[in-house]
Amino acid sequence: MSAGRGAHAVALLSGGLDSATALAWAKSEGFLCHALTVDYGQRHRVEIDAARRVASSLGVQDHRIVSADLRAFGGSALTAAIEVPKDRPLAEMGSGIPVSYVPARNTVLLALALAHAETLGATDLIAGMNALDYSGYPDCRPEFLRAFEQVAALGTRAGAEGARFTIHAPLMSLDKAGIVKLGQELGVDFSQTHSCYDPDQDGAACGACDACQLRLKGFREAGVADPVRYRVPIPERG
Repeated sequence: MSAGRGAHAVALLSGGLDSATALAWAKSEGFLCHALTVDYGQRHRVEIDAARRVASSLGVQDHRIVSADLRAFGGSALTAAIEVPKDRPLAEMGSGIPVSYVPARNTVLLALALAHAETLGATDLIAGMNALDYSGYPDCRPEFLRAFEQVAALGTRAGAEGARFTIHAPLMSLDKAGIVKLGQELGVDFSQTHSCYDPDQDGAACGACDACQLRLKGFREAGVADPVRYRVPIPERG
């Protein structure tokens, strides 16, 4: 029987490759998905429109966009006037924490997803974090997700009454190529997604930030053409 068994679940949906594939996985497992997109003041706001497109193309129970403006604190190239790192060697991306890290972002996002789930009577959360091809963010690790499940158990009425919350992170052990292949198998329309941290005003991806490089690496290794628009032709990267 499918893992979802018709259960309602809240799926965090940024509009990127990973969250779109995680949502498609959840649907394939039988979950009834309620998509949640968080407008946290990100500079790359075109991803919110991408989230709308993905939610529409994949089909969800409903799609909510809520605000939690992390620009109030700054501290990240994604929420403050700090230059987005470009052309970092891929080998460096898994070591250290880059300036594109948004302080406590995934903690905030999961807390909002948890609140939404509790109002729905749902105990399943879907998230697109992965711990292989990522930019060194500490809140993308499996131990963080397991710890948050404990927070959910201890800090909610549902948890106090015996409900057990589960965060499903189906991409956790996949590299970007594996994510692309899984998304392709599940029918994700990659042209609807957006990954770039520093797009043009018309939404064209820069091709040089960490997110673009990791995305391009995944498509290249999967042998699949990336259908999104880039500012300039993208050379092969090592």
